[in-house]
Amino acid sequence: MHSVCYGDDLRLTITKDMMQLQSFSAHFFNSGVRRMLEQTPFSSAFPKREDFALNPEPRVPCVLLLDVSGSMSGAPITELNAGLAAYREDLLQDSLARRRVEVAIVTFGGTVNTVCEFTTAEGFVPPSLESTGDTPLGRAVEHGLDLIEGRKQTYRDNGIAYYRPWVFLITDGAPTDDWSAAAERARTGEKKKQFSFFAVGVEGADFDVLKQMSGEKPPLKLKGLSFRELFRWLSTSQQSVSRSAPGTEIPLQDPTASGGWASVAT
Repeated sequence: MHSVCYGDDLRLTITKDMMQLQSFSAHFFNSGVRRMLEQTPFSSAFPKREDFALNPEPRVPCVLLLDVSGSMSGAPITELNAGLAAYREDLLQDSLARRRVEVAIVTFGGTVNTVCEFTTAEGFVPPSLESTGDTPLGRAVEHGLDLIEGRKQTYRDNGIAYYRPWVFLITDGAPTDDWSAAAERARTGEKKKQFSFFAVGVEGADFDVLKQMSGEKPPLKLKGLSFRELFRWLSTSQQSVSRSAPGTEIPLQDPTASGGWASVAT
């Protein structure tokens, strides 16, 4: 038995059993926290605080729906990762866009995953994407549109103005799930100006499906693996939008023009 004295009248006695119990409890707690962090993404375990008070600028929300299925392995996924890095760097060069453009990334390859929650360019860290699995494109589109609706509600709840959201789909294959409901929802939302929907097909994409998703806006066919040029165009376009007043129609540079990164899918 160990005794620890505090003054003449107070004596705190701690037995060996109590010390062992405290040691066991601390070990159990630390192990539990460690397992939680290993099994739960950091952003989910500790939700990111919104920064609207510090940054009340109007937002340009953009969801990137990225195909990371097995057919994207090798050079395509490498160039896609390089394109994301270039996208971030270009946005950071614009002092207004870096505070107004918000990016979220949804990948689909076997499963549909939100690998990046909405964040401004200042907080955007491009993930290192790896290819795997089939192509659940329909579920990815549905999930991306859900994210957009949720984000718009968050803006309204916090009194933040926002521009028309962007939904940017990139795929190189045919859907392996039921995509009809997603296509209808994408066409309807685009027509009602709830968001701007862009569909980009890499070599091998099913452009008949993409046409049914994009409605009046024809899908674009990426020239080779020009992902960096695509994302530079995206950044430049969003910089132009971010300098305007919300609700203003801004003409975008034609990516199918001579020297552009795309052609119109036929």
